[in-house]
Parts: sequence; C-alpha cells; structure tokens
Amino acid sequence: MMEEARIDKWLWAARIYKTRSMAADACKNGRVTINGVGVKPSHMVKEGETVAVRKSPVTYSYRVLKAIEMRVGAKFLPEIYENVTTADQYELLEMNRISGFVDRARGTGRPTKKERRSLDAFLNDE
Repeated sequence: MMEEARIDKWLWAARIYKTRSMAADACKNGRVTINGVGVKPSHMVKEGETVAVRKSPVTYSYRVLKAIEMRVGAKFLPEIYENVTTADQYELLEMNRISGFVDRARGTGRPTKKERRSLDAFLNDE
C-alpha cells in the first residue's frame, strides 16, 4: 500500500473537501498546515502526521492513519484519519451558532426581508 500521498488528493479522498480543486485552493491560501507548517497542494503527506484545516471559525485537526489518493466510502473514514480537534474549537463553533449573528461581509448586497424587519425592530426599541 502507499505510505504517502499528495495533500490535496488526500483531503479530497478523505472527504474533508468536496472537490480536489477546493482542497488545492485551501493549501494555496494557507488554510492547511501539517505539523504546524503551511503546505503547497503537491506536498506529500505521510501516515502519523497531523493535518490542521482552518474552516472559519474552527481549525479542525486530523491524524493521518492511511495515506490514500483514491476517494473511499464514508464508512471507511475511521481507517483513513482520526479526528483530534480540540474541544475548545467545537465550543467556538457552538458559540457562533448560539449567537445567531450573521456576519455580513461589506458590500454583499441588501438585507433580506427578515433581516430588515429585525433591524427595524431593534432601531424602534430605542
């Protein structure tokens, strides 16, 4: 069996990213690190390494158990990697979900009808 694989192919094969090009873009933009070092899409990942993937606002961490380049079924994922993401990252995700505040990027258009009504209600309370 293969003991190392390209990181972009591994991220796609392990179903962390939906497409290989999304995985490659994440590597190019510095959202993927191996053992704390940023990597290019062509970097070879080996068994036993820790891959950190930043998907805002959380940084997920995975320990590579098997280096693969061919996509596998979801039921085989426990053989491919072990999720070693810390609990505080999941708390961060939960806090974002609870807050209910939708972070709207500047210039992304007009508010929806629901957002407009909640904004009006907030402004009229004062």
